[in-house]
Amino acid sequence: MHKPGEIRIIALGLIRDAQYAKLGKGIRIFVSVGYDPVKQQTFYRAMGGGVEFGETSKDALKREFQEEIQAELTNIRYLGCLENIFTFNGQPGHEIIQLFESDFVDAKFYETEKLVFSEGERQKTALWVDINRFQSKELRLVPEQFLDYLSSS
Repeated sequence: MHKPGEIRIIALGLIRDAQYAKLGKGIRIFVSVGYDPVKQQTFYRAMGGGVEFGETSKDALKREFQEEIQAELTNIRYLGCLENIFTFNGQPGHEIIQLFESDFVDAKFYETEKLVFSEGERQKTALWVDINRFQSKELRLVPEQFLDYLSSS
């Protein structure tokens, strides 16, 4: 994790399901599920993770997907930079997010509704969610600025 008072640089990947959209079902994206025990609140975030010293954010994105779900990414395109100041588990946090759009190389990831994986000691879940559920505020996507990137193709 990161130390208190530290600004963390992370790379996140926005992955849309093109087949789902072609079937006229709308847009769904691949996100991981998080839970804040202090707020007792579930939230969703694009997958990715921390950029290590000497590593580009694009390489960090590819490494994180490989480590967490053994997935290879392709068509990686830089979307922009977001700044996220938040409170998680009662602690203040500050992230600079390098946001990318990409696709999975292996089609099996588009056919999987839900994926359980390990992140260190924790069991995490990643799944496909229709963006309408975030836009209607039924589900909470973090950071909220992420919503600005969802409707664009």
